[in-house]
Amino acid sequence: MIVNMSQSATDAEIDHVVSRIKECGYQAHVIHGAERTVIGAIGSNGRRSEIEALKAAPGVEDVIEIAHPFKLVSRQLQQRYTVVDVASVKIGGGELVVIAGPCSVESAEQLRETAHAVKSSGANLLRGGAYKPRTSPYDFQGLGIEALRLLRQASKETGLGIVTEVMSETDAETVAEYADMLQVGARNMQNFSLLRKLATLPRPILLKRGPSATVKEWLLAAEYLLAGGNPNVVLCERGIKTFETATRNTLDLAAVALVKELSHLPVVADPSHGTGMRSLIAPMSKAAVAAGADGLLIEVHPCPERALSDGPQSLDLPGFAELMKGLGKPSIRHVEAA
Repeated sequence: MIVNMSQSATDAEIDHVVSRIKECGYQAHVIHGAERTVIGAIGSNGRRSEIEALKAAPGVEDVIEIAHPFKLVSRQLQQRYTVVDVASVKIGGGELVVIAGPCSVESAEQLRETAHAVKSSGANLLRGGAYKPRTSPYDFQGLGIEALRLLRQASKETGLGIVTEVMSETDAETVAEYADMLQVGARNMQNFSLLRKLATLPRPILLKRGPSATVKEWLLAAEYLLAGGNPNVVLCERGIKTFETATRNTLDLAAVALVKELSHLPVVADPSHGTGMRSLIAPMSKAAVAAGADGLLIEVHPCPERALSDGPQSLDLPGFAELMKGLGKPSIRHVEAA
């Protein structure tokens, strides 16, 4: 339920409504807008009729039912779009944010070359996998803590914030020591114990959509994070499994536009995983921006043919520079020249 306070509601009246919501067995989430205050009554086991009766309370304008099972992420509760700060980069703030780097951190040389190149081309954040969930147990699984150290060193050299995946509760705090943003991979979207853990950490979360997840399931996964106390969540559409076999996944750009209608959270698109094909990354990046994406997640490698993971869907360094020009993102060299 949403309790809309009147524009003239006093602090005492707002405090009274918050107190009554808690007495009724719900969590009270207060959102102070530019014109009025909105209070969400969140939960499933409270006394609903008493919340509805708050229509008669001083300072209350109306009490409205939240139509969706995801409450905190819903635009019914919060009309204003959330802006998530990642190492001073604003995702959802109106500027397109590009997160770029290798699928896996393979060596100091590979990461350093990539980091400096994507920075020079205008990328805003550096991505790189330290712990890699692979379909086969025999495939490269990542360098672990050593990769985290290399990512932090690359961040010091370039000034780029770090985005990397966390796979388990046991590694979460360690990864958070090195990373500026914690990525929840598609396979872990509904790992609810992991989500509960990440909700307690002081790091923004990049939540990838599961390969078979509906939009509703995706937003409910985000609800776990917000309900647990972490409001800094960015959604990532990375393609879903369909009957199509010509591409690795089907990049669901309709979901990008739909989520912007349903939720106040920022949304980025991952055309690398969404297509699995290097040649499709540029056109699908432009299409994602047209659909309303707040950012892009792009895999980049100095020599994709030698990549230990996801080489076919990785851009080389000149290819990434060309993509950025096509997106209208100025390179660092151009900015400095200006």
